[in-house]
Amino acid sequence: MEYRKLGNSDLNVSAVTFGAWAAGGWMWGGTERSEAVEAIRAGFDYGVTSIDTAPAYGQGTSEEIVGEAIKGMPRDKIQILTKYGLSWEGTKGEFFFNSKNNQGKPIDIYRYSGKESIIKECETSLRLLGTDYIDLYQIHWADPTTPVQETMEAVAQLIKEGKVRYAGVCNYDVSLMKEAAKYINLVSDQVSYSMVKRDIEQDLVPYLIENNKSVLAYSPLQRGLLSGKIKPGHLFAEGDTRIDQPYYSDQNITLINAFLQKIKPLADDKKATLSQLVIRWTIEQPGITIALVGARNAAQSVENAKAAQLKLSSDEINFMNAELDKLKLDL
Repeated sequence: MEYRKLGNSDLNVSAVTFGAWAAGGWMWGGTERSEAVEAIRAGFDYGVTSIDTAPAYGQGTSEEIVGEAIKGMPRDKIQILTKYGLSWEGTKGEFFFNSKNNQGKPIDIYRYSGKESIIKECETSLRLLGTDYIDLYQIHWADPTTPVQETMEAVAQLIKEGKVRYAGVCNYDVSLMKEAAKYINLVSDQVSYSMVKRDIEQDLVPYLIENNKSVLAYSPLQRGLLSGKIKPGHLFAEGDTRIDQPYYSDQNITLINAFLQKIKPLADDKKATLSQLVIRWTIEQPGITIALVGARNAAQSVENAKAAQLKLSSDEINFMNAELDKLKLDL
């Protein structure tokens, strides 16, 4: 495994990080708890020491699974990345969207990051995770109803109390990053990034590089689409939000699979899977510190971890980029 420093912190994280969204089942069509636990443990055996989760992923289920998986592991060898700021209890903040929990019950998700909520969320996360500190605490989505200063000062208080080591954000643009940085040292921004979703390269990545902050890339496989395993006509499970996303139209699936076939000889030559090649490409991109990759079971987790072992030359990266430039999706 390859390890990288997170921003200007002294926290070293695995370049391939376990993304525990799917482990929580929420919006992924359910989960098998025992397999999710084994996936995390198998990844750790292959050097995946960093785990990213959130309270919203299964309304506590993901954090609970992570806590179960790391029980008995050396805590100082694990980096726990979790979040705050999404609420399904009450109506404070700004309404975000309607959803269903893992039992199929309708819930409303709100973006709320008031001080009292953050303090409470942190205590709940610590309990579910079975730990007394969080390595990286990130706001999940910006809450326009709460002053940024109040939010960041609450996290600064948690850092002072030793419950959090470092502060990060998710889904922040440059203006929000600049505002938040007035009140706390931010080490990272976790954002959606993949071969077919590269908009952050315009403004956000240059800003983060210039200010020594890390990019944590989530959905680097575009939620499975860049694995080559999803074919036109694919039937997603009930509750899986990929059903309605334009990336998963039959037309775009066909175009992406054609692109993947063009780069497959490169993967074959390295005795790698397409997923491994895509993950390695992701962590080779400027400013990208880690790629967050989910896994349903131990085999998938090990496959993801081994992506860090691949080596790509500049010519090979340029070849893939040239093929990507030809790809015109209907979004």
